[in-house]
Amino acid sequence: MITTKDPFDRSFESLEALADMISDVLHNPVTIEDDNHRLIAYSSHDSQTDAARVATIIGRRVPEKVISTLWRDGIMQRIHESEEPISIAAVQSIGLGNRLAIAIRKQHTILGYIWVLEADKPFDEDSSDNLKKAAHAATTKLLQLQVKKRKEEKGHEDFFWQLLTGHLSTRAGIMEKAALLGIDLPQRYQIIVLEFDIDINEKGQQIEYMLTTTQRIRVLFHTIHHNQLILLYGLGRKHGQVDEHAIFFEYVFEQMQLRFGFSPVDGGSGSFYDDYVMVERSYREALMAIHIRQRFSTEVGNIYHYPDLGYYRLLPAMLAESSAHHVENQCLTRLKQYDEEHNSDLLHTLEVFLSFDSNVKEAAKELHVHFNTLSYRLKRISEIGGIDLGSMDQKVTTYLDLKLSKLTGTSTAFVDPHNQSR
Repeated sequence: MITTKDPFDRSFESLEALADMISDVLHNPVTIEDDNHRLIAYSSHDSQTDAARVATIIGRRVPEKVISTLWRDGIMQRIHESEEPISIAAVQSIGLGNRLAIAIRKQHTILGYIWVLEADKPFDEDSSDNLKKAAHAATTKLLQLQVKKRKEEKGHEDFFWQLLTGHLSTRAGIMEKAALLGIDLPQRYQIIVLEFDIDINEKGQQIEYMLTTTQRIRVLFHTIHHNQLILLYGLGRKHGQVDEHAIFFEYVFEQMQLRFGFSPVDGGSGSFYDDYVMVERSYREALMAIHIRQRFSTEVGNIYHYPDLGYYRLLPAMLAESSAHHVENQCLTRLKQYDEEHNSDLLHTLEVFLSFDSNVKEAAKELHVHFNTLSYRLKRISEIGGIDLGSMDQKVTTYLDLKLSKLTGTSTAFVDPHNQSR
């Protein structure tokens, strides 16, 4: 019986040499990528190729539109679930020709991928067998790369936490540490926090995959803290619109659910800064944006960016100031007491009326009551609470106190007594 020697049963000096060997055996162009679709090696003597492969080689990573399409069509799911090579039909819309693909893995961990383009010779049963052997041969090299990458990532993560906690407090110290780590800091940045309803410490590989493959924004650093994913999003010298982060939130929510079956339940982003001493401030702003969104979900809608929250971002400072004086808003206290004793809803009526800019007609429509009914209630609110609804100062003070009470989860709020004219 004649046995054929396994061409991959030996050591290779580099992944480029392995790529060339795969190409020689399968007679087709080959690319090898890491677990986040960054190009590691490709065969060097190819007579034919396709647009997706050309773009991958030029950009040193697989284009995002290719990755998104492969996930949308269920192809990446098949590659992840199978230990055998997967045959992929051409997708003309993204310039992808017929391919044979396999995940390089160590037990249940995916280390990378091998893609073979069907260009010069049609695939057969031997093609799949040989590609599986090639994936096994690539494992050691990919493990070495991963160890090196994890060590580098640990240094970057430690640096990121020093920025987030304010431990690096001088510009010179920050720039020196960045240079030591070989990090090119973007000209401008902001902190983004994504919040999940589960602990995501065990989801690190999936999250890194998502962040690395997205090319919509540049995520320089990321770290996980319990159920929160913290990112530093950088803008280069030739950056686009600053509000691209809004698109990022929608994209991440949708793509993580599609690919991994879980996604953030909320998020917030801090202001943009150019001084890295301000990373801690941007981080606190992002956390405050989430807190405000959770307290005022209806009012703020799909606003995630801290500076866009208007006066809502001023409420925490107002609360801290007013709480220090321990003076209750007596108008709201009297209305609350009356509501409890008479099973009425004057406080809510007042809040709706003020929210609609004192427009009785629109407020009545929102409350589903007659115009005259609301007019009577407003008269009673003025009498019981001692509020002059014709005074802008009192209406603004009362409206903000209602918001402050919602921020704290209480029914009354504190105010500066000097703002009370009556």
